[in-house]
Amino acid sequence: MAAPTSEIPGPVVTRLAPSPTGLLHLGHARSFALAWAFARANGGRVVLRIEDLDRERCKPELVDACERDIAWLGLDWDGEKRVQSRDFAPYERACEELVASGCAYACTCTRAEIAALSAPHADDGEQRYPGTCRGRWTNEAQAREVSGRPAGLRLAVEPGPVPVTDELRGALAFDVAEDVGDFLIRRRDGAFAYQLAVVVDDARDGVTDVVRGDDLLSSAARQQLLQRALGLRTPRWWHLSLVTDEHGERLSKRRGDIALSQLRTRGADPRAVLGWVARSAGLALGPRVTPAELARALDLRNLPAGPARLTPGDIAGFLPA
Repeated sequence: MAAPTSEIPGPVVTRLAPSPTGLLHLGHARSFALAWAFARANGGRVVLRIEDLDRERCKPELVDACERDIAWLGLDWDGEKRVQSRDFAPYERACEELVASGCAYACTCTRAEIAALSAPHADDGEQRYPGTCRGRWTNEAQAREVSGRPAGLRLAVEPGPVPVTDELRGALAFDVAEDVGDFLIRRRDGAFAYQLAVVVDDARDGVTDVVRGDDLLSSAARQQLLQRALGLRTPRWWHLSLVTDEHGERLSKRRGDIALSQLRTRGADPRAVLGWVARSAGLALGPRVTPAELARALDLRNLPAGPARLTPGDIAGFLPA
């Protein structure tokens, strides 16, 4: 297998980072299996991280379900899993550092106020923040006292494109200031934002390579801005094309028929699932594949272009005759 090319010293470390907001599906199976195989093929480590900071959407009972699904696929991980909600101190320290360095500032704006001032810019419809509170407050305490509202924190984003090098897609650039503006790192309700937490945890876990779906490609630019502000190393990015159904629609957690737990309870063969993953990666390994076989054959740089198609025939092939 081709070795990673970016200048990152030490062994390869990838991470499996499910969010317990719903059942894992076959899209997760593909990205997790490829991330795992990449690390094992390079003699590296795999970290399991439960990203459960979204208080409104995360369901504690799904944490065990995520682990069972990953283990059912035959994928393992090294060391104890990291559960983000168990320790907020590293995220708080990062916020304090960003405020002290002048990279972040307090914001009391509500979603309704932002929506009234800005049209959606980002691909996911996120509202662009117009910078209303930048330079307005001396600190969070003043923002709360004067406004009578809770205050969040935003990273100050300078204008201009942010270059991102993806190992599969080459040199890219994203104008974060134009797309989303100064983005939240801690919400007004005190919850830490995904962008901040993932940067802090990737650094804590020594992650060298992030293998994930290309729906998160634009997030790489925001995460690089945070890594730069915190003096952290940027990992190599590998953004995989998403899995779509026979109609070209992206898979979602709402689709119960492709949930791994459903397949598992119906007697599906996880080796058949990995066989489909291998085929989607351009590998001719047969209908049933073990994780070790996938790792031995995989070269991420040779992934076929375009989305990975999942058909009803593929799903039927996972199940007992």
